Amino acid sequence: MNKYKYRKILKKYEGYLFISPWILGILVFFLLPVGYSIYISFTKWTILGKPVWIGLDNYSEIFRDKSFYNSLLVTFRYAVFAIPLGMIASFTIAFILNSDIKGLSFYRTIYYLPAVVSGVAVSLLWRWILDPEFGLINSLLAMVGIQGPGWLSDPAWVLPSYILVAIWGAGGGMITYLVGLKEVPSSLYESAEIDGAGFFTRLFRITIPMMTPILFYNLVMGIIGSFRKFTDAYILGGAGNQGKFYLVYLYENAFKFFKMGYATALAWVLFMIILMLTLLVFKSSSLWVYYESEEN
Repeated sequence: MNKYKYRKILKKYEGYLFISPWILGILVFFLLPVGYSIYISFTKWTILGKPVWIGLDNYSEIFRDKSFYNSLLVTFRYAVFAIPLGMIASFTIAFILNSDIKGLSFYRTIYYLPAVVSGVAVSLLWRWILDPEFGLINSLLAMVGIQGPGWLSDPAWVLPSYILVAIWGAGGGMITYLVGLKEVPSSLYESAEIDGAGFFTRLFRITIPMMTPILFYNLVMGIIGSFRKFTDAYILGGAGNQGKFYLVYLYENAFKFFKMGYATALAWVLFMIILMLTLLVFKSSSLWVYYESEEN
């Protein structure tokens, strides 16, 4: 009887036993670090000593910090321009590569390469390309008698420089658009052609509406990626603090000034900003995102 009860209990909980490594991993590598970071954000901690509880002082200091507002503004301005331009560039590349052209696999590989190359290597490459004296762009402009701007040394040109880098890497988002374009029913295009619909009518009446779920996904990922911009911003920099993105400012507080508690509070403020923007996009999705499975 006892043996039967033991087997019954084991059978009841054997599922939990099999997923216990996953539960342990979530607990040790996610929930505990998140909980500890919340605690650290309410402390003054220089890494070397013990955290000292200071309550909401870090958060109140953030909203009095002019550098916080500057870094947030730089990041927001970048997001406003880089996200739509990057999405348009990715969609355009995917739309062109979705057609029957020679060497299609080669072109797809070339355009996707920026997504798999190391971020540090790419940043160093662009540091040379944007160099005002010896850079590739200004050297090419000099050949046709044009004086190139100081891309990263002139505060007015820092933002265009980063947008240029973002558009160059637009091939990374091309894959999702290609998948979406393949899923658009060809019968819709055939019916539209029979009705005399032109290229732009098919594009704006069929292709783009059918692609709105992909556009929605890339918009959300673009928002998250723009506010998490760090690697190239840290390496390239920019005159007049125009290259000091939010994560660069956070990194400096944590590992340059050793204000770990303040930096952790900055991280949680960033999390709330991204969360609110993402929820706003989700809320608006019912107005412009079309799902084929939905009944009209």
